[in-house]
Amino acid sequence: MAEGVMRAAVPGLAVSSAGTHALVGAGADDSARTLMRERGLPIDGHRARQLDAQMCREADLILVMEAAQRQLVHQRHPEATGKVFRLTEQLRVDVPDPYRRTLASFQTALALIDQGTEAWAERISRVTPS
Repeated sequence: MAEGVMRAAVPGLAVSSAGTHALVGAGADDSARTLMRERGLPIDGHRARQLDAQMCREADLILVMEAAQRQLVHQRHPEATGKVFRLTEQLRVDVPDPYRRTLASFQTALALIDQGTEAWAERISRVTPS
């Protein structure tokens, strides 16, 4: 969901997602697909992949959902140091993982993703040429 929201918020920016514990090849959860489809941001083609060293080297910015993920990325990928931040850092909260939970859990996560994306999109737009 975060990839789709960020992509819409900052058109033209290369955005992709990967997980620290991804079920590689799995599609997005039905609840996530439903919520994103309602916004006109379908994620039906999404397939999970695992974050790797090459992705970390090539990325300018890596946004994670939880503080624990930030620590894990730093431990596994020291080459990412200095470019890993929590999506909702300004809110000082984590985005709870809604996987295998209720639609309400996905709605809560998406609301936090929206808030975090709004703050990051503003920062990114200040440093990215139009």
